[in-house]
Amino acid sequence: MFGWQRILEWQLDDLQICSQRIGARIGSGAAWWRVSLKSTLQVESYRLACVVAVFGLFSSFALAQTASEGKSQQTGARPPDQQQDIVPTFRAHTDLVLIPVTVTDNLNRFVLGLEKQDFELFEDGVRQNVTLFSDEDTPLSVGVVFDKSGSMSNKLGASRNAATQLLSVLNKDDEAFLIEFADLVTVSSGFTSHIEELRTALANAQAAGQTAMLDGIDTGLVEMKKAKNSRKAIVIVSDGGDNRSHYTAAQIETLVREADVQIYAMGVFDPVITSLLTPEEISGPRLLSEIASQTGGRAFAAAVPGDMPSVANRIAIELRNQYVLGYYPKNKTRDGKYRNVEVKVSPPPGLGSPIKVHWRLGYYAPSQ
Repeated sequence: MFGWQRILEWQLDDLQICSQRIGARIGSGAAWWRVSLKSTLQVESYRLACVVAVFGLFSSFALAQTASEGKSQQTGARPPDQQQDIVPTFRAHTDLVLIPVTVTDNLNRFVLGLEKQDFELFEDGVRQNVTLFSDEDTPLSVGVVFDKSGSMSNKLGASRNAATQLLSVLNKDDEAFLIEFADLVTVSSGFTSHIEELRTALANAQAAGQTAMLDGIDTGLVEMKKAKNSRKAIVIVSDGGDNRSHYTAAQIETLVREADVQIYAMGVFDPVITSLLTPEEISGPRLLSEIASQTGGRAFAAAVPGDMPSVANRIAIELRNQYVLGYYPKNKTRDGKYRNVEVKVSPPPGLGSPIKVHWRLGYYAPSQ
């Protein structure tokens, strides 16, 4: 017991000095430390409880002081144990709107090397101040939504190769998931950096059943909410003919407007003159194009199944050669309404050909 008493005496003496330094901050609590130690276990336990209580009191003052200092100045990175304290400071960043932009010439070649001053951005006709500009190849979160319905039977091999080609060009910091659809929608693989898992799932795909494409897109949007990267894209591999989904085209168009995700589509679309096509198959390519264009993505058609891998490579290259513009809207109203976005680009001198610009056409403002 002698060693315990010595330790306790040291703690009490040290706390008495601390209490004198902070004076009135702990008030009459300083009187507790003047009680003489007793030799019995009961009294020692009581003293130890007092020590714990005052440690708690000191901790509360320290935390209050830290919070006060954190409000009065901005700091750099903090230790992990203080991360919860700074979460509210990121609230303002939820208003930042990111617009991915692709710029090509009339030969579909990417126009690179543009600067921030080459872009103008408007929201509902009002010019905005571009506060963030990036043309760097940043990590991607990619979702492949793959059609394995019966209508894909003669295109399945080429479509599988195309999806594999897209996945093969992902970088080590990228991640991807695979969703397959026919009569039903299946998440064949959630987000992973191990692309071999997705390749294995694609190799096992068999064409059968009807086409729940719109339901597949909805599942992809839900899965994309788990993404770790800020740049997100969904690539749909399908012939576009939906005849099984619970969702309607109008509902999906609304959902993709709400999501901060670019959507691309690729497929071999049968000629409209084919008398055996259903109305859904005829309108499929147009529907995919409309969905993709809303998000700043595009729909690519391959003339023959053998061209699908080169189309996939085109999409992969486009995702790596985009500009990202960020701005805080001048309209601060949180009304949940759709805001139209327009991007204008000043062609660099000497380009010698018109340019084409693709961007995310708008977004829904927050409602609260």
